[in-house]
Amino acid sequence: DQASKDLPTEWSESENVLWKTPIDGKGWSTPVVAGSDIWLTTATNEGHSLRAVCIDLEKGLIKHDVELFAPQKPVRLNAKNSHASPSPVHDGQNVYCSFGTMGTACLEGTTGKVLWKNELVKIDHKEGPGSSPILWRELLILNADGIDEQYVVALDRQTGQIVWRQDRPKPIHPDTDQCKAYSTPLVISVGGREELVSTGAMQVLGYDPSSGSPLWKVKYDGFSNVPRPLFGNGLIYICTGYMKPQLWAIKPGGSGDVTASHVAWKFERQVPANPSPILIDERIYMVNNTGVLTCLNALTGKPIWVERIGGNFSASPLYADGKIYFASEEGLTTIIKPGDKFEKLAENELPGQHMGSPVPVGRSLLLRTDTALYRIGK
Repeated sequence: DQASKDLPTEWSESENVLWKTPIDGKGWSTPVVAGSDIWLTTATNEGHSLRAVCIDLEKGLIKHDVELFAPQKPVRLNAKNSHASPSPVHDGQNVYCSFGTMGTACLEGTTGKVLWKNELVKIDHKEGPGSSPILWRELLILNADGIDEQYVVALDRQTGQIVWRQDRPKPIHPDTDQCKAYSTPLVISVGGREELVSTGAMQVLGYDPSSGSPLWKVKYDGFSNVPRPLFGNGLIYICTGYMKPQLWAIKPGGSGDVTASHVAWKFERQVPANPSPILIDERIYMVNNTGVLTCLNALTGKPIWVERIGGNFSASPLYADGKIYFASEEGLTTIIKPGDKFEKLAENELPGQHMGSPVPVGRSLLLRTDTALYRIGK
């Protein structure tokens, strides 16, 4: 986001905090801003109440706190996950919240009125929900990659009804644990053709976003993929997932299995399994789960520099106002200047855990910890 200017580089619990609002329950979703409203999701009562919360941007007061689903038996979780990890999306009018197999809902942004619910997208996540939905034209598109079923599904954003569903090509892997994934899809435009890029276990696929028809696929070894795909410089960048995470650059277009023909390069060292890489012009910046930061040439995959910043990372970085923000699970945010050498600008700490990404708004930042939402500004 390069619309935000003069973003803060210094803060603490007592410095440059415009407001701090406690958030009940547990949720790792990244907040979404629409006008003067901030929306996020959370799960209270140990996952028995799945909620959407709206916070006033200026004052930090809670405007709406709406229960969307009340599962009698919340799904099991990985120790690192929450029942409210997928981030909501907003189209300027309505907000869309997904809790994976526990349900997806649409609310009216101004009133918080529930417009529709869909509980038909069913899978066994094993580790809990992770993939966030995206909006494309009149569709809300979700990845659904469980240990039992793996598919991509598009809902009508006005009604919540399923418009299309496309199963992943089988066989994926004989071990069902290696069939799951948690990535968020991306729609790109290539030569007049729109492609839905969807990372799953053992394969990334391109689909026609209007119908779900498969266009192409690239196969790899990896599962439980979390990072979202990137697109730029005429290349798609994807992370291959757990076991030995790798970063692959793939040429878009093509038809059928293009593994042998369309992989431009691979990078195999210190690649993240959770945080998404970030693409700035012809450079990729990424932090792996254990705090090793790498800058790569995005055209060739050649490393430019590697630096350890320390800590553990799940949240994806933010690039805004000419700076990159990396928020660690331990509550420390490291700010660097992008470039061909490592240049750390600042480090700032808040009490608690960062699992969602920083969000720029005006001259301020939203930072969510495990207990509160902060608006940081001068």
